[in-house]
Amino acid sequence: MIATFRNWALDESPSSRQQAAWGNRYRIWLNLRSNPLGMIGLTIIVVFVALSMLAPLLASHDPATQELANRLAAPSAAHWFGTDELGRDIYSRLLYGGRVTLGMVIAVVVLVAPIGLAIGCIAGYFGGIVDTILMRLTDIFLAFPRLVLALAFVAALKPGIESAVLAIALTAWPPYARLARAETMTVRGSDFIAAYRLTGGSAWRIIFRHIAPLCMPSLIVRVTLDMSSIIITAASLGFLGMGAQPPSPEWGAMIATAKRFIFEQWWVATIPGVAIFLVSLAFNFLGDALRDVLDPKGA
Repeated sequence: MIATFRNWALDESPSSRQQAAWGNRYRIWLNLRSNPLGMIGLTIIVVFVALSMLAPLLASHDPATQELANRLAAPSAAHWFGTDELGRDIYSRLLYGGRVTLGMVIAVVVLVAPIGLAIGCIAGYFGGIVDTILMRLTDIFLAFPRLVLALAFVAALKPGIESAVLAIALTAWPPYARLARAETMTVRGSDFIAAYRLTGGSAWRIIFRHIAPLCMPSLIVRVTLDMSSIIITAASLGFLGMGAQPPSPEWGAMIATAKRFIFEQWWVATIPGVAIFLVSLAFNFLGDALRDVLDPKGA
């Protein structure tokens, strides 16, 4: 069956648009599979996502249960990664914390990628005063460091996961808009766009049906590379007490509550720190691999 699909997908003369699309996807997968670092990054991401989704089945303890008599216990058979300052099992909190941290990252990407793509495509296609207004608005957001601006937004709202997601989303879209605008400006004068315009196609249909899909490969690469900074920003908000609130087992909040024990009971802060490091590094590996695979100029 696999061989049949491979032959069907790699057919040099596809008989339908669906076959051509699946053939393109399969070639991308083959190119990605040949990149060792990209596969390492993808594997790490899949493992962490799977562990987070299966947290209720894999956790050995309730992440909120406190055992003050067993506080700051070293890693052992009973507590694989030890316990924190309230006697809570770090391994279980790490699994459930992945749900919070990775869930925040996914929510941010779902919010900012379409917004940045739409603003960039509209600015690049129409140009003129529309481009000037949208890009100056983008410049205003780019003028402030992401974490500082996110802190300001959270402070204006209230600390919490929802506020942190909204704050990060409001500060993360400008680079995507810039990228989409640049891609749009390179294709808006193409012959196929002019031909479609002559057939009576509306500007909005041209933007969202023909130009936006051409911007997707570059946007996917940028989003993947940007995931690590989004993770660090989300963890930083949790560390500063502006993100997930106790007793939510968010990775940044776990480090914040454990920072005073980092020299004596190193595992309390090190374990969630290693998780943040591995996931961030994995997204960087995957982003670099996708850039090599999806870049049409790289061939």
